[in-house]
Amino acid sequence: MASGGRTVRDLRRANRTAVLQRLYFDGPMSRFSLGPATGLSSGSVSNVVAELVADGLVEEAGSVDSAGGRPRILLRIAPGSGYLIGVDVGETRVRIELFDLALSELARVERRLEANGPRRTDRYDVNVVVAHLRDGINEVLARAAIAPELLLGVGIGVPGIVAHTPEDGAVVHGQTVGWDAVPLEKLLRETVQLPDSVPYFIDNGAKTLGQAEMWFGAGRGARDAVVVLFGSGVGACVVTDEVSPGRGLEWGHLTVRVKGRRCRCGALGCLEAYAGAEALLDRWAEAGGRPPAGASEETALTAMLAAAYPPPGEDTTPDATALAVLEETAEYLGAGFSDLINLFQPERILVGGWAGLQLGARFLDLVRAHATSYALSYPASLVTVSLGTLGPDAVTVGAAILPLADFFARGGHPAPVEPEETAPAWHRTLRERTAT
Repeated sequence: MASGGRTVRDLRRANRTAVLQRLYFDGPMSRFSLGPATGLSSGSVSNVVAELVADGLVEEAGSVDSAGGRPRILLRIAPGSGYLIGVDVGETRVRIELFDLALSELARVERRLEANGPRRTDRYDVNVVVAHLRDGINEVLARAAIAPELLLGVGIGVPGIVAHTPEDGAVVHGQTVGWDAVPLEKLLRETVQLPDSVPYFIDNGAKTLGQAEMWFGAGRGARDAVVVLFGSGVGACVVTDEVSPGRGLEWGHLTVRVKGRRCRCGALGCLEAYAGAEALLDRWAEAGGRPPAGASEETALTAMLAAAYPPPGEDTTPDATALAVLEETAEYLGAGFSDLINLFQPERILVGGWAGLQLGARFLDLVRAHATSYALSYPASLVTVSLGTLGPDAVTVGAAILPLADFFARGGHPAPVEPEETAPAWHRTLRERTAT
């Protein structure tokens, strides 16, 4: 037993984790550089590197001259030593991407979510989404000729709140899309033909976006940040550590107007009822605007922005209706940002999502000005508000990071297959009594 109750196995795993993370984020690096970067002794670094090389996780990546000595061998994570799948269950499509360990995209599949009934939530039929995931996972693996056994895991970003139960694993409570306690992990286990050794990691889409921006995007180097996701709806993630997972926030369902517009969640006056792309287009139409008939939300929002902000040099008068709705939306967003500033006092607020990137490119300065006017002056003076840098596909990258982070936490060891546990007799007896 090591000090502090940690076993020798725990210490070795922690050492492997430290080396893998440093090579991943700062590599290629030499053994000499890994010592100060990880806080490990030269002997520990040599032992860990030898193990990782033997496991095929680390490989040589050239050499660099040293002062007065032999060239130092550089090391890096072997990109082909494992593979990751990232999934974005968005509100208009399902996107599935296969990555190697360097997060190079190897294959991609997209499936649109089409409404099959009178309600907008009909497009989120659980069976349809699960079928898209099954077919898409099989397709990306086949396209890249990757054996399922080589997967480190499947990460999935979803709309809504994700809870975990011993019986069903990840359960999704997506009120705005009509998902009431959907046992998504269980359904995938029953439908997708992957080995039991391949874990699923299911979490809120805004949270996966936040993870991606903190690891690889505009959040790098920040002490803490709030990452907001704008699509059909609105969400956010607060991150207080660059590497650790953040915490998803149902920010879109913050009340910004008492007895206001009806939100998709059923409540009145939510921020999402004013700032989500779906609601924004509805407000434009209600004010007399003319969204393109039959167009997707992405296309319609692009048309609205073009109407309100004609390209420079064109002899076109801005559409007053579209401009008024967008300027009002900027104030609602500024008020919402001010709540994030006052509550969390973040170093940065980052805007992402397909709608957020379109809107932010046009009026982020106006949103920033409103946020500053509504927020407390001291925390507002410390925060920067900017666009994310990973583009509209960042949720899939963040979803793929979920199994990658687990891989690091395990020190690069394979995920153990949990044995099925037999429920105690009293558990079975109570279930039988409640069933009668």
